[in-house]
Amino acid sequence: MKIRSLLTTLALVAAPGLAVVGTAPDASAAVAVTKISHATATSMFRQSGITWSSSGNCSDRNNPTCTSFEQLNLATAQGAQTLKSASGCALNITGGTETGHASGTYSHWNGYKLDYGKNTCVTSYVKNTFTYIGLRGDGAPQYKSGSGNIYADEGNHWDVLYYNCGGC
Repeated sequence: MKIRSLLTTLALVAAPGLAVVGTAPDASAAVAVTKISHATATSMFRQSGITWSSSGNCSDRNNPTCTSFEQLNLATAQGAQTLKSASGCALNITGGTETGHASGTYSHWNGYKLDYGKNTCVTSYVKNTFTYIGLRGDGAPQYKSGSGNIYADEGNHWDVLYYNCGGC
């Protein structure tokens, strides 16, 4: 039996209800991902003092003007909490799992990304704490945290790819 198949089987036996969706770029083992509901995510964010907003004042995952957390990865929500507690900055999430973002395995739709409104505190924290790793294909400057998460400066917001919870 191949190691990936064995690990996938073990992950599903040890933690039923988890979805094994693939591997992180620098990982050799299957990654079990726990999906959470919009209600669970908003409860977690409220507890941490994280706000969220949408241009459409809604949370419908199938409406691109909404901000939805339906099917968000638990590690992504925890990553937001880690960023909030580590930085001490105000965090406002402006993009979650709703349709309308770029596709791909590590995408908003698949629960790996959040967008944050820019403010001086967050920008300073990211640029002074994380390592600059160059420009993304679309020209966005990227910074990598010590845990491997990627922060891309998209001009009016931060697009953050969470491979993990950032040390939660």
